[in-house]
Amino acid sequence: MNEATGPAGIVTRILAALIDVVVVAALTAAVFGAVVAALFVVNPVSFSWPHGLAAETTLLTVAVAVGYLTVGWATAGRTVGGAVLGVRVVTNGGRTLGWARSLCRALLCALVPVGLLWAAVSARRRSVQDLLVRTTVRYDAPKVPAPRAPAAR
Repeated sequence: MNEATGPAGIVTRILAALIDVVVVAALTAAVFGAVVAALFVVNPVSFSWPHGLAAETTLLTVAVAVGYLTVGWATAGRTVGGAVLGVRVVTNGGRTLGWARSLCRALLCALVPVGLLWAAVSARRRSVQDLLVRTTVRYDAPKVPAPRAPAAR
């Protein structure tokens, strides 16, 4: 199997996941900021900064992560982290995941992220999520530019 299009290794997958964590944190902060701004606009006189929202913030973060991963995998086959590292999530047959499979994989990744580490010991470099949802994370094939016609003299 060509390594350029073969299964992605654990280091690549972890780096992609770390980039995605930063994106999810930024999206969550934006949503939280929008809610706080709306509360201020509605009642600026008695506004106070919300506190003690650990459970709500955790649920919001999980919801944002699941939505972000689902949309990325169902539409482009990858998230921002995957695009930066040059990997794509596909079915075992090499097709795009689709919405249902993307949602299942996103839920598993958000709720049981430690399952991703199984890719480090798996002979086929597949995580627990990959095994359950029947997916593979692959390196993208390198883009080869089309040959150019010789210049006319």
